[in-house]
Amino acid sequence: MRSSFILKNLLFTIALFGFFGLASAQNQTNYIGQDPLNTVTTAVPFLMIAPDARAGAMGDAGVSSTPDAFSQHWNPAKYAFVDTDMGFSLSYSPWMRKLVSDINLAYLTGYKKLDDRQAISASLLYFSLGDIVFTEITGQTIGNYRPNEFALDFSYSRKLSEHLSGAITARYIHSNLTQGQDVGGQTTKPGNSVAADISVYSQHKVTVFNTDALFAWGINISNIGSKISYTDDNTRKDFIPTNLRIGPSLTFNLDQYNTLTFMTDFNKLLVPTPPIYKINATTNQPEVGADGKYIIAKGKDPDVSVPAGILQSFYDAPGGMKEEIREVTLSLGAEYWYNKQFAVRAGYFYEHPTKGNRKYYTMGAGLKYTKFKLDLSYLVPTEQHNPLENTLRFSMILDFDALVQPTADRK
Repeated sequence: MRSSFILKNLLFTIALFGFFGLASAQNQTNYIGQDPLNTVTTAVPFLMIAPDARAGAMGDAGVSSTPDAFSQHWNPAKYAFVDTDMGFSLSYSPWMRKLVSDINLAYLTGYKKLDDRQAISASLLYFSLGDIVFTEITGQTIGNYRPNEFALDFSYSRKLSEHLSGAITARYIHSNLTQGQDVGGQTTKPGNSVAADISVYSQHKVTVFNTDALFAWGINISNIGSKISYTDDNTRKDFIPTNLRIGPSLTFNLDQYNTLTFMTDFNKLLVPTPPIYKINATTNQPEVGADGKYIIAKGKDPDVSVPAGILQSFYDAPGGMKEEIREVTLSLGAEYWYNKQFAVRAGYFYEHPTKGNRKYYTMGAGLKYTKFKLDLSYLVPTEQHNPLENTLRFSMILDFDALVQPTADRK
């Protein structure tokens, strides 16, 4: 089957796992597992895209930022400390518009405080690959289709103490990429998976450089769930992007009108790293063992269960601990607020060249009115000709308390 669908999925993969590294590798002859990039890939990578403009402007950092309606993606445990009783948010991201005109990501969230210590929340993340024209091998058109993926979440968060909270999240994932078309002689189907998140958040008032401040930290282990398959016989199942996100933040209350926050996120995929397979010196092809599998020269067998894959992800890289450290991405972010009405943000995202080579600066702004808040972010890659270049994100948060309460009654 030939279609622009193949192109769009290739472009999406390149954007997520490193455009420049993959492009340079195209001129090399690599065998299975011997790609010097050795990127860790999964199914449904749309789950890892920063969906909102606030975090998108801060280098994709958000696990310990101050709570808001978009905490569902970054750390649902933050909802236990959110200031308002109820809120809703909507975000829209035209994705990879440098190369393709109709790929989009939309995100809808909502939360409700049950009391001072508990909250419930939900979200819908929707990713569209745009209009696709499917064709036969001869070029005859089969039909038009819009491949799409979505994830539906529900969370419960609770304060465990005055400074600590935790949350659990249930997630349903649906990925419909081929509309049941035959690919390589196999009938395809939509992929489905269920997953869970476990998150923790803590915040403490401190004094730093004689200035009142709020120190916070967060941990979110997300997408702990079943593998996903796109064929009827389920002969191949792929890991979903189980991820460990951890990081601190420090908010300085400079005076009555000005606050300044610095934050850092560290991320590591908790799925197996591709191994290096043994190559036959005569045939220059991977050697096959008695069990019918390729013989592994370095690293671990990636064909394991989800729990084993999570544990194995900390020590299975062919390059040892040095390569494991390279699999950690870094997000740096800063946020300045004036009078709780106007915000300016900036950030930086780094991924090692052998693990995807995503490197970019981000910037953005926010404006808060009585009843809602608007945010905008802009992505600037460190190198030219990146498919993520000029990426824009737009977000809006509705303050339900302000909508339903008269102005005189609001605190």
